[in-house]
Amino acid sequence: MANPFKRLFSREPTQKRFAVVGSDKELQETLATLGYTTLDKSPEVVTAVSAIARLVASMSIHLMQNTDHGDLRQVNGLSRLADIDPCHSMTRANFYEWVVRTALLDGGGNAFVLPVTADGYIDELRPMPGASAVSDSVGGYTVRTTNGREYQPNEVLHFAVNPSYSQPWRGRGYTVLLKDVADNIKQARATETGFLKTKWKPSIIVKVDALTDEFSSPEGRKKLLDSYFETADAGEPWLIPADQFDVQQVKPLTLQDLALADFVELDKRSVAAILGVPAYLLGVGDYDEREWQNFVNATVKPIAQNIAQEMTRKLLTSRDLYFRFNPRSLMNYDLKTLADIGDAQYVRGIMTGNEVRDWLGMPPVDGLDRRVLLENYIPADMVGNQKKLNPNGSENGGQDAD
Repeated sequence: MANPFKRLFSREPTQKRFAVVGSDKELQETLATLGYTTLDKSPEVVTAVSAIARLVASMSIHLMQNTDHGDLRQVNGLSRLADIDPCHSMTRANFYEWVVRTALLDGGGNAFVLPVTADGYIDELRPMPGASAVSDSVGGYTVRTTNGREYQPNEVLHFAVNPSYSQPWRGRGYTVLLKDVADNIKQARATETGFLKTKWKPSIIVKVDALTDEFSSPEGRKKLLDSYFETADAGEPWLIPADQFDVQQVKPLTLQDLALADFVELDKRSVAAILGVPAYLLGVGDYDEREWQNFVNATVKPIAQNIAQEMTRKLLTSRDLYFRFNPRSLMNYDLKTLADIGDAQYVRGIMTGNEVRDWLGMPPVDGLDRRVLLENYIPADMVGNQKKLNPNGSENGGQDAD
């Protein structure tokens, strides 16, 4: 039998007999998240951006005209192009969703669209995937497509998000702000996956005499397990030598012990704060109506306004015309609230009956196109004919016969 004290007091490096969890190659490969990963591979970022893009795409866009009596909506071929059929190869909703998603995520803060003309009129708005802004020597820029063709800025629609300080015409997006947070979320997900897949989660630890020669190799340890611990039937007791084995049951480490949930929730809230979306859209927290209304007003509307302003200055030549998105459909109103608002505006003569029906998604009917006021709901232009407005309560100024 080998002398155990010779090994204990030897100056030679002790041979490693057991694999340490932290140095396990399989575990390290499972948890490794090396290399650059684009933001479109982060589910949290994609979810937030998609929510913004879908909301912007769901809003109708109106062509408005300034008049002496207020701004009036115009319906013509140009308004149809912007609101119904902007691109021949995709639907209107997909077109505006592509613009927003590209500007916020895939395009790094920039999305380009080429107005295509036919017979002197704008025929469609064609997306330009992969196009980029290239600086020139005079402080401006040109738009370069993937095939190398260049356009001047006034020839394309350039939708920029989060403009750069040194190059205000270029959008920066949120890549820099989201990169570290997305990496943390990715690492947490890899840690969770590796924790669930790794084999280093023993519920029973068996302490044995490691100085024996037969236990110094994997084959010897396998033989030992087969000899003493492998049983034919479930629940069959183990029979082991009393002096060579010490069996202990331990509680394995859980994901709660690693506090991954807390870190992931914090990172999700960071993504929500950077992109300006409610945290509950990313699975954190509960729905809050005021938070939703703030999301629409502070995040969705500015992005939609940016798109409308770019289309106005590049597509319209008349100074009294402009495009405007209609955000009212995004506000979280239930049917009862809409009905109450419509009733109140109707009896005050502010809205017609058909305008109220339009709010509720109902078709117009005959006889509801005139404004009425409270007091028998008479037409607005006949309010002065009421008897109570005359001095003696009669229509002829008190000259009625006895």
